[in-house]
Order: sequence, then C-alpha cells, then structure tokens
Amino acid sequence: MAGALSPAAIDRLLADAEAAGVGIDGQGGLLQQMMKAVLERALQTEMADHLGYEAGDPAGRGSGNSRNGSYPKTLTTVAGPVTVDVPRDRRAEFEPMIVPKGRRRLAQVDDMILSLYARGMTTRDITAHLKEVYGSEVSPALVSKITDVVADEITAWQNRPVDEVYPILYIDALSVKVRDGGMVTNKSAHLVIGVDVDGIKNVLGIWLQDAEGSKFWLNVLTQLKNRGLRDALIVCCDGLTGLPEAINTVWDKALVQTCVTHLIRSSMKYVSYTDRKKVAAALKPIYTASTESEALSALDELRSDYGKNYPGLLASWERAWEEFIPFLAFDREIRRVIYTTNAIESLNYQLRKITKTRGHFPSDDAAIKLLYLGIRRIEGRHIDGDGPIPQGRVRGTGTLGWKRAMNHFMLAFPDRLPL
Repeated sequence: MAGALSPAAIDRLLADAEAAGVGIDGQGGLLQQMMKAVLERALQTEMADHLGYEAGDPAGRGSGNSRNGSYPKTLTTVAGPVTVDVPRDRRAEFEPMIVPKGRRRLAQVDDMILSLYARGMTTRDITAHLKEVYGSEVSPALVSKITDVVADEITAWQNRPVDEVYPILYIDALSVKVRDGGMVTNKSAHLVIGVDVDGIKNVLGIWLQDAEGSKFWLNVLTQLKNRGLRDALIVCCDGLTGLPEAINTVWDKALVQTCVTHLIRSSMKYVSYTDRKKVAAALKPIYTASTESEALSALDELRSDYGKNYPGLLASWERAWEEFIPFLAFDREIRRVIYTTNAIESLNYQLRKITKTRGHFPSDDAAIKLLYLGIRRIEGRHIDGDGPIPQGRVRGTGTLGWKRAMNHFMLAFPDRLPL
C-alpha cells in the first residue's frame, strides 16, 4: 500500500494521464479509471477466493466450477458513474461482497447522501447535487429510500437504556409542519436532553405531538423512567402545559426550574427595540440576585421603572416566579451551568436550520427521521476532545465548568448522585 501511494507512484500516474490527455477528475478522468481498476481487481480477488484458484492456474482443472466471463455493471461512486466488469462463475454461486448483487452504489455514496440529508438538503436537492458534481443519476425516490435505512436505528435509539440519574434535564419543543389526514398541521417536536454526571449532554428522545397536556407528558416521562431514569435533580422547562405536574408525579424529588434564558427572551418580546438594552440591564439584578428577597426587590424596581409601559414584561416574570426562584437557591457554580449551557436553545437553533428548508413533512416519521439525523450529526462533536467513547455511551457535547458545578451538586443533593 505504501509503495502504491508513494509520491513517485503518484507522479508516474499523473505523468501518464497528462501524456494521454486524460484529466484528473470528471467523466473518463484518472480518478474514475483508478476506481474502475481497483474495483475490478478486488472483484477478481474475490472470485479467486471463491473458486480456490487464480485465473489460469492448472489447479482449477476438474474443480467442478470455473470462471464464465463477466457482465458490465454501472455503479454510482464518489468519483462519478463507473462501469465495472463483474466476473461470473459457471454455477452462478459467486456473491461479490464489494459490489453486492442488486446494489448500484458504493457504501460511501449512501453515507454521503445521509450526511447531506442531515444538513437539511431535500431529496431533490441531493439528486441535483449528485448530478452536477458527480454526474450520477439518482432519483429523489431512491434518496428517500436510502435515508429510510435509519428507521431501525431510530427505533433502537428511542428505546435505548439511559443513565439512572441525571443532574440536569432540559425539556423543550420546536415546531414543524406535518401532513396529517390530508391537511398540513403544526406539531411540536419535543426534545429531552440529559446532562449526565460527567457533564456530557445527549438527546434522550424525540416525541412528536400536536397537543400538550399532563397525560402526554406523563407518558413521555414514564417511558424515560422505564428505560432506567429513576431520578432527575433539576428539570429545566418552559411553559409546557401539564409538564410540571407530570415531573412531580414521575420524579417526586425533582426540582422544576424555568429556563432562565427562555424567560428573559420571552419577556423581552414585549419591549420596544429602543429600550431593550436598558431593560436587559434592569433584568440582570433579578437573575443574579443572591437571595429571593434581593430578587424581589429588583423585580419591584423593574415594575416601578417599566411596569406602566411594558406590563407584558412584568407579567412574564410574575407568572413564572414560582418556577424561577429555585434557581436562586443554587450555588453560583450550579447557576452558571444551568444558565450558560442553554443546551436546548443551541440544539434547537441548529435543528431549525435543517428543518426550515422543508415546507412540510409528509409524515411524522419523516420529521423524526430528519431530526434524528441532525441530532446524530450534532452529537458527533465533542467539547472535551477526540478521545475514545466509553463503551455503551453515545458521544455528546461537554459542559464548560462542569467539575466545579458537580462538587456543589454533591453538597446540594447528598445521597442522590452515584459515587
């Protein structure tokens, strides 16, 4: 392998191609010819292994089976369409592995299609891309079929075991349009993100629903409990109907905490652009207060200064106050990871980028498929480097300042975290 890829060998290939007037890429280019040669050589090697002797070897006489010519097969590859000669044997028993019967694409093409789909390209966009860049004819229906292969993977992912305890759970939703019963309706894709004891964030599941309520949320959280999640210390959520009641039913010791970042953003919607900087500065003493009484004083000051002009601003904070104040009881290290991590918002932002290219999805399964592929791509990145993934764990993203926060979690929630 080293000799074949040596600079001298590459220089000879390039020189031969230049002398023959052959380009590097494109139809009939050097890369396509090399792809054809490598595939055909691999097929011949497979045939020799199948028969037990090389072509022309006298050992094959009287063996009962032999080579029987070949047939052409055009494959879609990352170098463009490549026609290879697939060898046959007289007994028709040869089953090639590198180019299996019935397949017209190399595995790398399927991987590339899944990657493009996960980045928000539609099936027709991918078809056009493959045609323009690789000269390959792949129909939108085939692209959709290729992406459907993750269906079993999604089922396994949605039902996989989870950790027994999560210091933080984030629960939120993003809106998607789905065709249902002949009509396009708005549905909410609910995501649950768990931050484990190592500070690694992973999406635990996706639940698509057009209406919220205690019954729906009780079903979601019970599923998580049945998958092994017996306790959650802090559950961050924002204004989802029936969710706090369901949390307290499933995990009676869990603290329900309004997402502070969501609260700030939702309350700022009532403020005119010219006053936003001043109001943002006035809000800061509330969520950075040391005690609830200090936060109430800051809220009173906000009411005095802006309550008349922006009653909606005050109403947002007053309505969420009971779910906001648990935040004030935490040490600043815990507050920092709850506030600055803002895991759901970051994930939702990236997922919205890939869903906004769709006018609507033809089914719930299609919406979940795209969201799952997007999550799988996002969770492939890891803030703590490129070290090995622990056995049984999906790689996720880390949390800055987690070690300091975890020390305070151990003090604030004794006997509830694994040693």
